[in-house]
Amino acid sequence: MPSRRLTVSVAALLLAGSLAACGTGDPEVSVTAGTPAASAPAAGAELDAAGFAAALKRPGTTVVDVRTPQEYAQGHLPGAVNIDVSSPDFVQQVQALDPSAAYAVYCRSGNRSAAALQTMNQLGFTAAYHLGGGITAWTDAGGEVVTG
Repeated sequence: MPSRRLTVSVAALLLAGSLAACGTGDPEVSVTAGTPAASAPAAGAELDAAGFAAALKRPGTTVVDVRTPQEYAQGHLPGAVNIDVSSPDFVQQVQALDPSAAYAVYCRSGNRSAAALQTMNQLGFTAAYHLGGGITAWTDAGGEVVTG
């Protein structure tokens, strides 16, 4: 009987711990919380969620969501600007940006952001990188999103 109580107690503690952690997210996978990266990522780099979060906190970084406006409205990283990579005027929109500034680019899964990054690199952008696994990896790691 004592071993059954111990098993039930351990199970209750594990459940309470996982419920307490639910929704809190990883403070290192946040647009605002956590520590900025000590150095800028290499141009064209693919970063995991934690690395992306640290890099986008560097001063002067613009977060760019390259999904459709509908996807963006359903949930995006706080402060992100939406430049749809599938839009016919994507290149013109990107050409209006400062190619020497830092850009943290993401999409849903990492495929469109990789394509957008390739275009940006061809246009002479020197400090753009993207989120491997996209916003899916971001939310799976506990990163926050906003809607609207």
